[in-house]
Amino acid sequence: MFNLVKHWFWYDWMVFLIRIAFFFSILVTVGYVSEFLTIPFWLTLLWGIIAFSAPWFCLQLHYRCYLIAELVITGGYCLYLASLFPDSYLVFLAPAFMIASNSAQKSYWWSGPITIILIPYLLANLTHQESTLSMILNFGLIYTVGFAFHLLVVNHRQNGIIRDQYAVLEQYISQMEQMTLIEERNRLSKDLHDTMGHAFISIIMGLETLRSEVTATDGEQKVEALLQVTRNSLEEVRHYLHQVDSPQDRSTLIQSLQKLVDDFQKFSKVKVRIRTFGEAYAVSKQAKMTLYRCLQESLTNAVRHGQASEIEIKLQYEEKQIRLEVQDNGLGTENLQAGFGVNAMKERAANLQGQVNLYAKPGEGTLVTCYLPRIVEFQEGTVQLLLVDDQPYIRDSLRIILEREQDFEIAGLAQDGDAAITMCEQMRPHVVLMDLNMPGKNGAEATKQIKMKWPEIRVLILTTFQETDKAVEALRNGADGYLLKSTEPQELFETIRLVHRGVKMIAPDITNVLIDNYDLPPYAVAPAEKPNEYGLTPREIEILECLSKGLRYKSIAAKLYLSDGTVRNYASTIYAKLGVSNREEALQKAYGSRQ
Repeated sequence: MFNLVKHWFWYDWMVFLIRIAFFFSILVTVGYVSEFLTIPFWLTLLWGIIAFSAPWFCLQLHYRCYLIAELVITGGYCLYLASLFPDSYLVFLAPAFMIASNSAQKSYWWSGPITIILIPYLLANLTHQESTLSMILNFGLIYTVGFAFHLLVVNHRQNGIIRDQYAVLEQYISQMEQMTLIEERNRLSKDLHDTMGHAFISIIMGLETLRSEVTATDGEQKVEALLQVTRNSLEEVRHYLHQVDSPQDRSTLIQSLQKLVDDFQKFSKVKVRIRTFGEAYAVSKQAKMTLYRCLQESLTNAVRHGQASEIEIKLQYEEKQIRLEVQDNGLGTENLQAGFGVNAMKERAANLQGQVNLYAKPGEGTLVTCYLPRIVEFQEGTVQLLLVDDQPYIRDSLRIILEREQDFEIAGLAQDGDAAITMCEQMRPHVVLMDLNMPGKNGAEATKQIKMKWPEIRVLILTTFQETDKAVEALRNGADGYLLKSTEPQELFETIRLVHRGVKMIAPDITNVLIDNYDLPPYAVAPAEKPNEYGLTPREIEILECLSKGLRYKSIAAKLYLSDGTVRNYASTIYAKLGVSNREEALQKAYGSRQ
């Protein structure tokens, strides 16, 4: 009862005071006619108490229940008193006002005639009033005043709803602007990283390979100057990317959702409670953005369409998935129609191999559930890397490019094979990037000792030239892969991750040479697709297969554990190699050449 009363507005208190005044008028009337009562006094008083309270309780259930109770119980009581005391017909003025103020929709068609015509006619006959029309006009006037009061209340409630909805929409628009800026920052950051950052690294690596070919002093100085300019430019790009990152990106999922809930409660009168279950773990930016938008849309819909007053949020960290549940106590609906916002939520989740489910039932509110798989990107923890190269600039360049990947950590830098073996004993890295030509112990010898002592350590040969003899020696000594330093950065990233998972990888452009000219042990050479006539790499062929299935760039990125910008770069390279300008032409040309 207290919870009901504390939500009353001024018009609720006004009607309640009118009802109290009506009850006291009944007590006064009963006192006047007590000696003429045809039923016991206590029964008459009990009838009056029921006439005061029963219709009011019925009003909390439904307005039709109230109207029936008011007309039958209160109307009958007023007729009984009027039959004993003619002037007591005035007692029915208060119920007539309340009947009009609480009628709604089509109930006016029957509550109005009963209140204005039928009951006044019966009162006139019981009180022997000469002017029945005058009594009808009086009750009609009171009913009209009650109807005007009802319109005033409806208008006030609608204005309140509009104000609340406007506040929620303002908050929603503000958050949309913030999220749009965040998404644009992420897109710009990825594009700069996948284009300018990789371009600078490629230039640095290319200039380093030219260093050994430049013999003149002037040439060395020019190469050094170009390297310095390129490194400075790369540092500027990295500094700019750091500035582009927003505080939202650095906050955890729980912090982001809690801030959204706090902001939402400031602008609305809805009580929101958020609870977390399970041990929290890091999620990708895409997953965090999807869950954030899902909660944002659910909160807005709960207020705008469901008229909810309470919302409960559950965030569950499970072993294989993360689940967000948003339950409101709104109106609910029998036939739930998915609008633009709901479809957008489902599309975002589908891009991450997740799903959004909605359940609604009249009187039970709406339940929105968003499921996302825990591993939407390849994450096996941090990959510890040891970089082995006798050229300091090569080591620094590799360190710069590899540190940009969140799952890579540079455990150490070594200048030769002996230093590499010592650091492997101290650090036990996951993957060693090994150069072949180094003074002292070369890469092939160092690889042999490392694999003999620590077979769990992966060794990826990363060298400048296609030195097949040394490549064979390294592979016979247990190397897990062989790449050229001229390999594109994204290919290098993917190869390191695959080697870390135990896959044997050899650069496709030297695989055929090794197979044709050397008798290698079975473990040394990984199965590789024969390069087609357009020179597509295995990864490019894999992306082309995804494009043929109609997948979007975001879906391909999530499936192959790449960023959107990386997939776009691959697509551009594929189009360039095929000599086409769009997906349709690429598929037609590539698949046409296979038939």
